Amino acid sequence: MIRGLPEEELFASGHRACAGCGGALALRHVLKAAGKNTIVVQATGCMEVVSSPYPETAWEVPWLHAAFETAASAASGVWRALKAQGKEDINVLAIGGDGATFDIGFGAMSGAFERGENILYVCTENGAYMNTGMQRSSATPYGASATTTPAGTKIPGKREFKKPVALIMAAHNAPYVATASVCDIPDLQRKVKKGLETKGPCYLEIVSPCPTGWYSASAKSIEIARLARDTRVSPLYEVVNGKLNITHDIKEPKPVEEYLKTQGRFKHLDEHEIKIIQEHVDKEWAKLKKLEESGCQL
Repeated sequence: MIRGLPEEELFASGHRACAGCGGALALRHVLKAAGKNTIVVQATGCMEVVSSPYPETAWEVPWLHAAFETAASAASGVWRALKAQGKEDINVLAIGGDGATFDIGFGAMSGAFERGENILYVCTENGAYMNTGMQRSSATPYGASATTTPAGTKIPGKREFKKPVALIMAAHNAPYVATASVCDIPDLQRKVKKGLETKGPCYLEIVSPCPTGWYSASAKSIEIARLARDTRVSPLYEVVNGKLNITHDIKEPKPVEEYLKTQGRFKHLDEHEIKIIQEHVDKEWAKLKKLEESGCQL
């Protein structure tokens, strides 16, 4: 816990998230860091469904449900309305899963960043459309078996790598972009606060394990998120005014296979497929290191 952050729970217990849900844990600590002076605009998705079954709600702050594709544009409207009233000290959070962020709502998010809206967009990234049946999204990793990319004898899971949305948003000239994980709560909370303190459109992507869609043990979500970080599958970094800084440098990474074997969605992978994933992870890490060391702007 970061000193000075409220102990009050603004994402209340009693919601209907699955046991071990990384998304629910992420939102709990996002709200702790944001504080009560916050308005949340949330897209349709798992976290919206489990937190707002009428007439109940887990949200202890003002909350607006937006359609799957409109979290960023609805948050833009909230911010513009607050600005018109002279209430520019209120935090505006747009929240979506990777389906609402990487795919369906990507255009609206890009537009909000191009316009320079003063919002923090938070993506709880769990690698598929979990709410509607675990279909693949552009955040689904290479090789993963999803209901629309099932592993079979001819096609061993998804054939495409994850879209690098955090870097794409940094290329929008966003003043602050970061990746975080539920395995490191102080780092996550620090990045939420930094995003909210920065004027302009900011983006935070949080690795949020989903035991249901990842076919993993519900008690192992934090351990799996830590393995994602320590194998360099999910690097933690921030981009401040275009300059990238790796916030948790993994000098001696664990083999990617240690992460893959914790999840049933990868159980079909053979040595050749695992090697492809390892090579991709190594290549992407090298790219991040070069960006960091060069100091060049995205």
